Amino acid sequence: MKNIVLVSAAALALSGCATIIKGPSQDIMVNTNPAGARCVLNREGAKIAQVDPTPGTVKVDKTKYDITLVCDKVGYQESTYIVHSGIEGATFGNIALGGLIGWGVDSATGSDNHYDSPVNLTLAPVVTPPPRAAR
Repeated sequence: MKNIVLVSAAALALSGCATIIKGPSQDIMVNTNPAGARCVLNREGAKIAQVDPTPGTVKVDKTKYDITLVCDKVGYQESTYIVHSGIEGATFGNIALGGLIGWGVDSATGSDNHYDSPVNLTLAPVVTPPPRAAR
């Protein structure tokens, strides 16, 4: 019985709570107004995903780095939005229950991070100046 308790305690300490509950990836829902835009998700200068057309959902690996979302549609100005990486709520429970080892597991897998979702972005129409009057 004592061995079962020790093994269970070791398993709890060595596992990351957010890793188990939330995992190292997440879905991000992208909506644009108007719909039908093409959106590229970049992180640290590299393309990691694309939604084409919007609305749509993509699965991304979670990290501590923000994602830059760039959307375009014919007749509209290109629009950019920063999807911030925040702390996953389950991380705090893991620190309380699993200590530094559990938090280390979550941090190594990215599971201690979370991106905002859904992302809602309004595209501004391209404004063309009126033609000049002839002199």
